[in-house]
Amino acid sequence: MRYDFAAIEKKWQDIWEKKGTFRAKDDYSLPKYYALVEFPYPSGQGLHVGHPRSYTALDIVARKRRLQGYNVLYPMGWDAFGLPTENFAIKNHIHPEIVTKKNVARFKQQLKSLGLSFDWSREINTTDPNYYKWTQWIFLQLFKKGLAYKKEMAVNWCTSCKVVLANEEVVNGVCERCGGEVIRKVKSQWMLKITDYAQKLIDDLDEVDYLERIKTQQRNWIGRSTGAEVNFKTTAGDTLTIYTTRPDTLFGATYMVIAPEHPNIEKWSSLIENMPELIAYREQSARKSDFERTEVQKEKTGVEIKGVKAINPVNGREIPIFVSDYVLMSYGTGAIMAVPAHDTRDWEFAKKFGLPIIEVVKGGDVEKEAFTDCETGIMVNSDFLNGLTVQEAQVKIKKWLTEKGIGREKVNFKLRDWVFSRQRYWGEPIPLVHCEKCGWVPIPEDQLPLRLPEVESYEPTDNGESPLAAMEDWVNTTCPKCGGKARRETDTMPQWAGSSWYFLRYCDPHNDKELASKEALEYWLPVDWYNGGMEHTTLHLLYSRFWNKALYDMGIVPYKEPYKKRTSHGMILGENGEKMSKSRGNVVNPDEIVKEYGADTMRLYEMFIGDFEKAAPWSSASIKGCRRFLERVFALQDIVTDEEGYSKELESSMHKCIKKVSEDIENLKFNTAIAAMMSLLNEITDKGSITRGELKTLLLLLNPFAPHITEELWEIEKFGGMLNEQKWPEYDEEKCKDDSVEIPVQVNGKLKGTITIPVGAEKEQVQAMAQSLDKVASAIAGKNIIKVIYIQNKLINIVAK
Repeated sequence: MRYDFAAIEKKWQDIWEKKGTFRAKDDYSLPKYYALVEFPYPSGQGLHVGHPRSYTALDIVARKRRLQGYNVLYPMGWDAFGLPTENFAIKNHIHPEIVTKKNVARFKQQLKSLGLSFDWSREINTTDPNYYKWTQWIFLQLFKKGLAYKKEMAVNWCTSCKVVLANEEVVNGVCERCGGEVIRKVKSQWMLKITDYAQKLIDDLDEVDYLERIKTQQRNWIGRSTGAEVNFKTTAGDTLTIYTTRPDTLFGATYMVIAPEHPNIEKWSSLIENMPELIAYREQSARKSDFERTEVQKEKTGVEIKGVKAINPVNGREIPIFVSDYVLMSYGTGAIMAVPAHDTRDWEFAKKFGLPIIEVVKGGDVEKEAFTDCETGIMVNSDFLNGLTVQEAQVKIKKWLTEKGIGREKVNFKLRDWVFSRQRYWGEPIPLVHCEKCGWVPIPEDQLPLRLPEVESYEPTDNGESPLAAMEDWVNTTCPKCGGKARRETDTMPQWAGSSWYFLRYCDPHNDKELASKEALEYWLPVDWYNGGMEHTTLHLLYSRFWNKALYDMGIVPYKEPYKKRTSHGMILGENGEKMSKSRGNVVNPDEIVKEYGADTMRLYEMFIGDFEKAAPWSSASIKGCRRFLERVFALQDIVTDEEGYSKELESSMHKCIKKVSEDIENLKFNTAIAAMMSLLNEITDKGSITRGELKTLLLLLNPFAPHITEELWEIEKFGGMLNEQKWPEYDEEKCKDDSVEIPVQVNGKLKGTITIPVGAEKEQVQAMAQSLDKVASAIAGKNIIKVIYIQNKLINIVAK
């Protein structure tokens, strides 16, 4: 019978949809499993073959869990607010809502064609008012708890898109999206106080099963450090406060650096002799992103403040103050002390500007380079710290600073509060009004959702305000608190908003009374396994963990961590080994692959392509091998015998294969699981027949990877019911053990051959078998055997002289 994949796949997709096969049950007495993948942004380009890699992997896990008896929730939805859709709408004069609906329909059709077992009855869309009602509701809870506030701050402003950009969206001083010039601009922005949760976000990583590199990224982004705040008096009569992790090196501080935006520059303007030079430097710095400013390898630039100096508090020496863009106002206090003998960046800066370099930890030639390996060592040139170890000096200096009232011990974090405003149309409206009398006031919760109004133009405004600002009828309203005149907030939320809590809504997506019922949240949470791209393992993961923790503290969600397990996949590259993109001409369309080879072949190949956690290039030649494997599986119906159990010849291989596939799925080793099934198929082919019992097991093992062909063969063979309703096969550990093993034989460490021995054989038996080899016998002839080294089941080495 010909393997007609197109007919088979459509048939089973229709059956699954009609029967609601993959719908999660509302029976909370069943054992549950919540598998989650990052929901996609539905762009106009549709999917490329890189997208389904994550979806297929967790689909395999979800299908296996169903066969293991779990009530599985494997949902899908759309992260649909955001700038790309709005830009497309502006360019083509189409409402973003229409663009979004069209893109979602395209994505959904593509995903369904792959046979992914999503529960489409729980589909969500961040642009649906029934969804963003609860995004707004969460924002109001954060506002009421003091976790949302408004602040004037310098932001990245794209002069072309006319929008605020995150630091990550600025590359080489231009907008990543449009290439337009980016400048720094002061704007009033809504902020979320994620810094209140910095320590919890670090501590609770110990309670979750994340890949270690993901935990490391989280910790590095939060950036906890312990040190001291130190007050430096200035000749202007005021104080500059700095934070340092190395207060023990204070005697080596030979200059200070402040950020170009530091408010003291204006404060000292009457004393500063070179103010025009400082202003020009500030304007130059405003054209750089924070990432560019802090890049380690870049050329050091700066301007000395003429007219004001700082005073080193440990020795009373006057030291110069510089303005340099490598210091950020948003980190620490916007001022640093510079110890050039023990910091590479400070050393390069000092060399460029001819500043003193004083060694305070013995260990290097500071004239040639900074001695940066100074975590241990003995203090020198440091007065009362001389002769102490670094650790002793840190304790003593912190105590001294506290006693003198010029400093204190402090914990610091690199993490900044989350900028939550966007001056765009296509985002969730912020449900607050501003009243001259009452300040910022939440709109009543029973008036949610605050819907996006229809606008004639989505164009951003020249003054940096949202297009909503021009809608006076919408903006002007009454204060819910006093009834007086008020104006709505016209900024919208960022795309991050809807994606920070979507995993919660999947638990109870049609609830119009609350975010989700308490029973649903207690049953489904936490997410058992969450997979997504490494590019989202810092910010998205951090933001969603923060929202969950805030909601947990409010008693709204039952667990403080949202995800038990988080893994990440490597991307699929083009055949040329480069990242897939239209500009490179190397994008592979999954529609074409499904049409030519079938969804099962594509699923199988995406899992077989290489290590799931690493990038792998697409190969048109290799996908044909996966297609041939499925054709061979389909042909097994021609050699099935009537036996229900396993044949003696294949019994051990069947149990080994069950064990291998079962364990490899749990460890993301999908490629080796498939290789094990290919090896088993070769054994079956060599034998020339397969029992009904063996075929049942093979189909069950292969089903999560290739669900359509396995369901079809199950039906053809009349095995009873649908395959997806069966039980995952079990293995007997004893039957997975080999009776014999091949080991290398060495004489004086040199390989002389191999022997096949019974598993667990004793040393004397193995030695006798080894010495029967001709090469071994000749190698030890006329010599005395000094000793025999035997590593059971691994190796034997005869030492002879």
